[in-house]
Amino acid sequence: MTGWERPLALTMGEPAGIGGEIACMAWLDRARAGVPPFMLLDDPERIAALARAVGFDVPVRAVGDAEEAVAVFGTALPVLPLALPAAVTPGRPDPANGGAVIGSIDRAVALARAGEASAVVTNPIQKSVLYQAGFSHPGHTEYLAHLAGGTETVMMLEGGGIRVVPVTIHVPIAAVPGMLTTALILRTARILAQALRRDFGIAEPRLALAGLNPHAGEAGTIGREDVEVIAPAAEALRAEGIAARGPLPADTLFHAGVRRDHDAVLCMYHDQALIPLKTLDFDGGVNVTLGLPFVRTSPDHGTALGLAGTGRASPRSLVAALRTAARLAATRAVAPA
Repeated sequence: MTGWERPLALTMGEPAGIGGEIACMAWLDRARAGVPPFMLLDDPERIAALARAVGFDVPVRAVGDAEEAVAVFGTALPVLPLALPAAVTPGRPDPANGGAVIGSIDRAVALARAGEASAVVTNPIQKSVLYQAGFSHPGHTEYLAHLAGGTETVMMLEGGGIRVVPVTIHVPIAAVPGMLTTALILRTARILAQALRRDFGIAEPRLALAGLNPHAGEAGTIGREDVEVIAPAAEALRAEGIAARGPLPADTLFHAGVRRDHDAVLCMYHDQALIPLKTLDFDGGVNVTLGLPFVRTSPDHGTALGLAGTGRASPRSLVAALRTAARLAATRAVAPA
């Protein structure tokens, strides 16, 4: 199987969260929303029982491989069986199932690397529960990088007509100025530019670098980071042939007129990137991991334990993640090496 014939591999995520039911909802919406074929790596009996409990008319079919998953996708939700050691109660994670959650990620990556799945789409995990089960990585992205042999990765969010990349991620805001270096910005921007060419089909990516301080520092009068750290990075990128502008005032980077001038924005800290994206498209944002040897996307939300088992969770972000994964995988398949 090649190209579009290969299904996406969708991980179970935290079984006590909303992953199973939004997978069912995405399958139900497959025709209207243009959802590409995917196979869920989970317990088929659990998914069938969950669908019945929330009132979804979803026939579940256990499948043995990716080819069978594509064959049945039009009439049933294909599930590649993975056993769960403990019974699942919606909203109540059990560390006993942590190994199965990790195993689902391992299997999805193995399928993608073997060419049996076109991409990996990950349902949200409950990191605190995995830590209790012995998980030693900070999160999904770091574990995927580990499975890929320690490759350098970058987190990008896409939605609402924008693409944003936080240069620093889950760190206290007080630590950001000390962590922000020209070298870190350059590393992030190079991975981003390569991914925009290879996965998004943008031959000459245009990057905007947000300023760290108000008004991008106003020539150093409101902090020196913009002049001493960010501006040299933009200059170095231009010298390498990458179209980069900045530092630019972050408060004017995301209105409709300016968004047309760049393909992605490098933001200096987490909320600088996530606030505009979630304001523009709270339910439809997609997390894309750049730099991996396979395509990986994820819904831009958590496990939503409070909604689990109610059937009221929105599948929009998962549907967007599935569609984005298929699009990126198809572009990468024909991109120059």
